[in-house]
Amino acid sequence: MTDDFDAGALGVLDGSLKGFPPASVGTDAATFLAGRPALADFTTPLVTLDRSAVTDNVETMRQWCDRAGVGLAPHGKTTMNRALWQRQLDAGAWGITVATPWQLSVALDWSIPRVMLANALVQPEHLRAVGRALDSGDAEIVVWADSVRAVQIMSRVLAEQPPRRPLHVLVELGAPGGRTGARDQATALEIAEAVVASPELALAGVSGYEGALAHHGDDGSLQIVRDYLESLAALHGALLAGGRYDERVRTLIVTAGGSAYFDVVAEVLAGLRDLDGAHGRAVDVLLRSGAYVTHDDGFYRGITPLGRHEGTGDFRSAIHGWATIVSRPEPGLALVDGGKRDFPFDEGLPEVQGVRRAGSAIVEALPGATTTAMNDQHTFVSLPPGSDVEVGDVIRLGLSHPCTTFDKWRALVVIDDVRLAEPSAVDAVTTTFG
Repeated sequence: MTDDFDAGALGVLDGSLKGFPPASVGTDAATFLAGRPALADFTTPLVTLDRSAVTDNVETMRQWCDRAGVGLAPHGKTTMNRALWQRQLDAGAWGITVATPWQLSVALDWSIPRVMLANALVQPEHLRAVGRALDSGDAEIVVWADSVRAVQIMSRVLAEQPPRRPLHVLVELGAPGGRTGARDQATALEIAEAVVASPELALAGVSGYEGALAHHGDDGSLQIVRDYLESLAALHGALLAGGRYDERVRTLIVTAGGSAYFDVVAEVLAGLRDLDGAHGRAVDVLLRSGAYVTHDDGFYRGITPLGRHEGTGDFRSAIHGWATIVSRPEPGLALVDGGKRDFPFDEGLPEVQGVRRAGSAIVEALPGATTTAMNDQHTFVSLPPGSDVEVGDVIRLGLSHPCTTFDKWRALVVIDDVRLAEPSAVDAVTTTFG
């Protein structure tokens, strides 16, 4: 019997999935993986998901949020996988955040009880679909707005056939040089007033994304993030003091926080959380970190808040790439059979973590080896002088940026623990990226 992922949904394997061995074709995927085949039996290129690391990461984040006094609405765009979302929900997540209206429709199809669209919803057909969901279902749907125009579109389309429940809207505050979001408090307040004026909408809180304002963990970057979050708190305070929030909203939302600065978000905003409404309106403070579920061996490893604070636990990378050396055309150079179509490259090239010699199941260290470039289907590996790796050996790669790892794979093989001498496959996760 497999674990609690998606092997059963794959049905009979037909050879169309990268990494699955040709001998598995014609076999039921769940039956094949229930036999715990050795990782070394799979073909390359391959990306694996470490079950033990995922389990540890979800629990580490749960404990961190509990200590910090914040809630969590993890960003589902990272994985677009129902089973991984469910693990996050089971660990106490408020709901799931999505990035696009199409992802919102997927979340509703998957019966996610609470969904936050961290974006404006201005496409009429998607608005009509959301209106139908509000009218016929019980899912809680929250969207953002950063312009009066967006509010007008939402109000006009929903007014065509008013749903029985209003659409909850958060005013998004940005900052000059950032991504989306109103660029100043005055504009944000105008947007809020437009929401208040619409019977089909309910002003439910404020939102923002600090990750677009900084890209490092130095003191200057952290102060930029802190200043921005204080302005977000001030906007919430102004709306609260002015009585602008909709009485139909049971719990207001203040949300920020990607995977890079969630510690600063908690530092600045956690004090606003008041789940019982002891000081007036009930307020939840929600992080939206998503990459933590798999972490990585690149960008997030370098900038994670857990690396800035002792005694907070550690995330472990749960994603690894595997590629076979197919050419040694020059001394000190190896070409492997996985490239940009298989592994992420937008937040740094993969790192060489070891080599599995042909015919062996054990990964050995390979000090001094680095990746230097990637083509569509090849990665260039620079080898130290005298390296004896050969064509047919398999390189293990640490990957940077899970969001652009998952979207390259229809199914990832789940292994028990990459730290074992001979890891075994135990399940698979499927992805939904359109």
